[in-house]
This record gives sequence, C-alpha cells and structure tokens, in this order.
Amino acid sequence: MADSRALASPREIAVIVSTYDRPDPLEAVLASLEDQTYQRFTVVVADDGSASETREMVEGVVARDPFPVRHVWQEDRGYRLAAIRNRAVAAVESDYLVFIDGDCLVRPDFLSGHERLAAAGRFVHGSRIRLGPEVTDAALRDRVAVHRWSTLRWLGQWGRGRVDRAAPLFRLPLGPLREITPRKWEGVKGCNLAVWRDDYLDINGFDEAYEGWGLEDNDLIVRLIRNGVVRKEGRYAVPVLHLWHEERPLEEPNRRRFDDVLRSDAVRAERGVDQYL
Repeated sequence: MADSRALASPREIAVIVSTYDRPDPLEAVLASLEDQTYQRFTVVVADDGSASETREMVEGVVARDPFPVRHVWQEDRGYRLAAIRNRAVAAVESDYLVFIDGDCLVRPDFLSGHERLAAAGRFVHGSRIRLGPEVTDAALRDRVAVHRWSTLRWLGQWGRGRVDRAAPLFRLPLGPLREITPRKWEGVKGCNLAVWRDDYLDINGFDEAYEGWGLEDNDLIVRLIRNGVVRKEGRYAVPVLHLWHEERPLEEPNRRRFDDVLRSDAVRAERGVDQYL
C-alpha cells in the first residue's frame, strides 16, 4: 500500500463506530451513514463487548446496506475503548480513518466534508451538537430521521432549548483559519476525529493503558502533534449530532496517566495497535 501522506485525498474512508450495548442508537447511526453523498467508505463497528442483540442488529444491517460493514468485537472486561478502536483499525486497510461514537448521528454531507478537509500531515477535529431528550426520543423511539432535518428546522429545535447549539450546522469555508491552532490538543474529542491511517500507525494508535472513561483521545492527539501531525479545524463543516445520555465521570487513573504523558516526550503507545497487525 502506498504511503497515504503522498495522496491528495483519501482513496477510501473507514468509519470506526464505537459502541457498547446500545443497539438502538447504533442502528440510528448506521442508518444515517446509509444516506451519505460520499460513497467510497466502509464501516467498522468497534464493539467493546456488547451482548448478542448488537451482533444480530449489525448482521441485519450488513444484509441490506450497499457499503461494507464489519463487526469487530472484544470480550467485555470493562470500558476498553482504546483497545477496541485499535482492533477496528487493524481490521481494515482504508487509508483514512474517521472515528465517531455509536450515539453520534451524521448528516448526509458528513463524509464528503471530511474528504474535502483531508490533507497531508493533518488530523481533523469536528464539532458536536448535543441533542436533548425530546429530539433523542424522536430519533430512537419514533425512528424519525433527524439527521435529514434542514438547518432551519434545527434552528427551531435550538430555539426551543432541545439542542445545546446550532451554529456548527452552518457551512463556512474558513480557509487558512482552519489551521490557526496547529499544536492545540485541548478540546479534541474522539467522537468526531479524522486521521490518516499511516499517521495513526506511526504512533501505534490509541494507548490501551487507558481503561475506564476518558482522555485516551487527548493522549492520541498529543502524540500525533509530537510526531509532526497538526490540527485542522472541522467546525462549520462536519458536525455530529450527539444523542442524549447521562455523562460518565472521568476515571482518576486516566487523569494521572495523561498528566504523566504531558510531562514526558512520549510518541508511541507501548500497548497499541501493532499487537493486532
């Protein structure tokens, strides 16, 4: 496979969708991916130990969807997001990776937007819009395709207090303003993150020493930047629609580990993706 850093744009995108025992949101996310205007992509469901209901739902999606869908599963031994994402990346050879969570719907132009933003030596961080319980119920209980709603309709939902913000739905070119904070790791979330696969492999992917919730994505970004891969903003281009759920508390061991990484010059994860390649 040719070095993807020599490419002007991705040849194929792998969408890594992480999940754990929430088949209804995951099914809605996969349905939103069915509506993408960009077609050169494959989906990997990165399953952190869900029960059989998730596997059966994914099998139904595989039978009907026009794009490839793979289900990568690991044993349930607690929250191990870093590990399942590494396993998912190892399962595909697509040159560009887009990470989203299994409760983040995407609008029809989401992947075409990421394809346009992709550039050598860059990772792309997109924004998210948190949906309130009412809109989440519409999407899950009533199966309303809210990812197809117009920006005007979303503005109405924002005016009623049903989403936390609406500005990310607008499309603005921004140009060079997308790269004004190239070495800023703060604020990057793994629920909407794109990176070249070669750059991901160079730093050995996510560090599987992070178990429990939080900071494995920040750790990845710090190491990418240290390795010469810089930040490109995806705001006003590629938002995700984050379905409502209760927030988890940050695991204190993860905070201590990340603080240690910030004080170090670490680039490669000691326990990373290479064990699956």
